[in-house]
Amino acid sequence: MNQTIPPSEDIEGRPGVGRVEAFSDGVIAIIVTIMVLELHPPVAAGLGHLWALWPIFFAYALSYLYVALYWSNHHRLFSHATVVSNGLIWSNMALLFSLSLVPFSTAYLGEQHFSRDATLVYLVTMFVPAIAYAWLQRVIRATGVQGVRASRYHVATLRKGIVAIILYLVGMPLSFVSPWLGVACALLVAILWFLPNSPFDRLFESRTGQPTP
Repeated sequence: MNQTIPPSEDIEGRPGVGRVEAFSDGVIAIIVTIMVLELHPPVAAGLGHLWALWPIFFAYALSYLYVALYWSNHHRLFSHATVVSNGLIWSNMALLFSLSLVPFSTAYLGEQHFSRDATLVYLVTMFVPAIAYAWLQRVIRATGVQGVRASRYHVATLRKGIVAIILYLVGMPLSFVSPWLGVACALLVAILWFLPNSPFDRLFESRTGQPTP
């Protein structure tokens, strides 16, 4: 069901949307910067000491991919936004807040060498942005560009987002069996989002292109 904006609500048009997107780009750039600053070279010389840091590099690479995917999908999503409402502002701020926790969980995951507790913390900090992104998308779907093409986009990405959330939830108990099973679930989500418009994505598309409730 589409949500209508009350006539009395103070909203902005596309210029306001551009400001929100520019602010979001800046925050995401800072998040990436914080993550890379956590990469410290070994004090001792030798490739062996460098290789010992592989968990930190792997955690960084996985999180970098995640942040890049959120940035690219955020950019595509905002191309459908037409107004700035309170719902858009606060759902976007919730997404940025949740993404700002990624540097912490990334550093913790690498330093703890993918321990069970660190993997659980990491999966939680991946789960929360997924929920926030779904909220943001519902707002933009209700108040932004309408039509068959926009509906197909929202239906496909919302369904894909639900699958990602399920994978995070599955990964949490699996982490008690092996932390690497939890990491594998997180990696599956990254692969799921990595190639937009792939044949796999057609599984999530609406057959009719009509809006769903």
